[in-house]
Amino acid sequence: MDKERAIKTMTALSQRTRLDAFRLLIKAGAKGMAAGEVGEKLGVVQNTMSAHLATLKNAGLIRRERQSRIIRYYANYHALHGLLDFLMEDCCSGNLELSNPVSESNNPPVSIIKTKRKQNV
Repeated sequence: MDKERAIKTMTALSQRTRLDAFRLLIKAGAKGMAAGEVGEKLGVVQNTMSAHLATLKNAGLIRRERQSRIIRYYANYHALHGLLDFLMEDCCSGNLELSNPVSESNNPPVSIIKTKRKQNV
């Protein structure tokens, strides 16, 4: 991810409702959520929620699929990993042990995720 893409991504997440929606979609996992369901869970009216979801989609953080009359949204984990990789790229002079609270929560550090992603290609 380049700097301009990172700025666009962080700008999309810099608003409370969009951040909450993105986190909700991350929790939903592979099943995603219908747009109305996202709005309902967050207490946001439909047209406002649609605008927020469009901003997240334009930033590449989510994707959508039409299923009959319902539009279902999904988190784009690749974009999230790209942002994390960008933010951690030059951290702590390469000494990831100093900067790895992610691994303390039983999640692999970003560098391991990146390595595994390359191995799976």
